[in-house]
Amino acid sequence: MARVCQLTGKKAMGGNSVSHSNIKTKRKFNPNLQIKKFYIVEEDRWVTLKVSTSALRTINKKGIAACIKDAKEAGIIK
Repeated sequence: MARVCQLTGKKAMGGNSVSHSNIKTKRKFNPNLQIKKFYIVEEDRWVTLKVSTSALRTINKKGIAACIKDAKEAGIIK
């Protein structure tokens, strides 16, 4: 899979690198993705996800089951 968060759908965005002399060149801002294994108690299994660090904070706050449920409702996960 590409550089996309599997829970939030975050992906690369474009922008400019600006030099000291104010010359602008195109660049890409990639999300900070980490590959993590999560244990889902309800299904009694481990899943490996490529998630952004902001999604990791949300998982720590709400739990993995609630985050997967929200991603399914948003249409990010099928």
